[in-house]
Amino acid sequence: MLNRPNIWTSGVEMSAMSQDDEKQALLGNRDASKVTGWGYRHALSFLAFLGFFNVYCMRVNLSVAMVDMVKGVNNTDNKTMSNECPDENMSNSTKTRDGEFAWSKDLQGYILGSFFYGYIVTQVPGGFLAEKFGAKFLYGFGILITAILTLLTPLAARWSVGPGAFIALRVFEGIGEGVTFPAMHAMWGKWAPTYERSKLAGFSYAGAQMGTVFALPISGYLCDSGFLGGWPSVFYVFGGIACLWFVAWILLVHNTPADHPHISKEERDYIEGSVGKKEHLPTPWLHIFRCRAVWAINVAHFANNWGFYTLLTTLPSYMKNVLKFDIQTNSLLSALPYLGCWFGQNVSGIFADFLRRNGYLSTRSTRRTFTFFGLATPGVIMICIQFAGCNHAAIVVMLCLCLTAGGFTMGGFQVNHIDLSPNFAGVLMGFSNTFGTIPGFLGPEVVGWLTAKQDTRAQWQIIFYIAAAIYLTGAFVYILFSSSTEQPWNNLVAGKGASFKNRTEISVNVPPRENHAID
Repeated sequence: MLNRPNIWTSGVEMSAMSQDDEKQALLGNRDASKVTGWGYRHALSFLAFLGFFNVYCMRVNLSVAMVDMVKGVNNTDNKTMSNECPDENMSNSTKTRDGEFAWSKDLQGYILGSFFYGYIVTQVPGGFLAEKFGAKFLYGFGILITAILTLLTPLAARWSVGPGAFIALRVFEGIGEGVTFPAMHAMWGKWAPTYERSKLAGFSYAGAQMGTVFALPISGYLCDSGFLGGWPSVFYVFGGIACLWFVAWILLVHNTPADHPHISKEERDYIEGSVGKKEHLPTPWLHIFRCRAVWAINVAHFANNWGFYTLLTTLPSYMKNVLKFDIQTNSLLSALPYLGCWFGQNVSGIFADFLRRNGYLSTRSTRRTFTFFGLATPGVIMICIQFAGCNHAAIVVMLCLCLTAGGFTMGGFQVNHIDLSPNFAGVLMGFSNTFGTIPGFLGPEVVGWLTAKQDTRAQWQIIFYIAAAIYLTGAFVYILFSSSTEQPWNNLVAGKGASFKNRTEISVNVPPRENHAID
């Protein structure tokens, strides 16, 4: 098998390949000890971690600052409120805020949600542009644009034309941030060796959760401190930090290992021997749309984000209005679920690569196991919320367990795009993240519709049942239709009688492979 490295190898032959043979092929017959230590791919992961850290600091800071920005508005309606649980925090819940803006609850919700209108627009274009022109500048400038707009937030909010300017700014922030995940996936398609994909991508994307953990209490502190006028300092501080990060990113990061002036030959050959060299291939749109493994990722992404937004956007309302416990008044409790998700993402990335590298599980089995655990576990917990009754501590624990388990999908579908197509991982991420953004609009709308007249435990349990059903459906769909095999269209050549590009032109004497030892 390894004596014929310059031809296409069939899936059947590769399935028969031993783990040692596949690993030797991916290492290009070089000593693994020379390349498996710290390298420039790890420096890239750290800088990407800081990038997503900044992205989510700028994304969530408004939810905290909004409390000090708006005046106390009493939006009473004819809803039936639950009286099942004792009101232990009435004094806190009725506190009037002395802010600058008389924005209604509906307008506040629209401002907070306007971000997603821009965010969903640039998902697929972001992946396409990253594959075509390189991910370095797209990722960097996407965050820089968001940083500049964040610095301008106080000015837009105070503009005499009304909240329209503020809403428009938030939409453009979403457009800037929308390219970040697809661009980074495209970057990892060029930089992440097969047996390090989960770990490197998992660590970098976990910056989003750590940014949220950091931003929630710090934003509250800045608002209370009166520094730079109180709430405006939230936007000045996080926007300024992101601008500084941009300088480091531009100076230190390169699109591919071949572009890096200081990378060692061993590390470059190791990476290129696993993922191939940089190639400008036409995007196989039709093949992508027809691939059931791609749709399995899309469904899993939708399911994961539906639960994510239900938990983090609407469950605090359940705790405040039904359980009479305002989790948002305690920054530590607000941050704990995100900390659990950060833990789950990092542990799953390391553990998934350990299982694959040592042959304990194939890549396909690893992806399916971690995805099923990360979706089914929160689904079961959502069903069990009703049994917690009015126990605040139990609800907080369940919330933390849901998001910690959800973080384990990082070892599953969240890096599966790179398995299917390293050359078009950015496009695939943009495609699936488009579906993953839909719950940002739809989930809160469903909650609002179900609780419009009755804000009771019975109504909320319907919401949790819906989330559980979507979670479990996503888990089973992924189990049935997912794949880890590198798709033939990953190297499809355009033109009449489109054919598959010879691997010798895009790799370092490494045969095309399935991304699993025994599948």
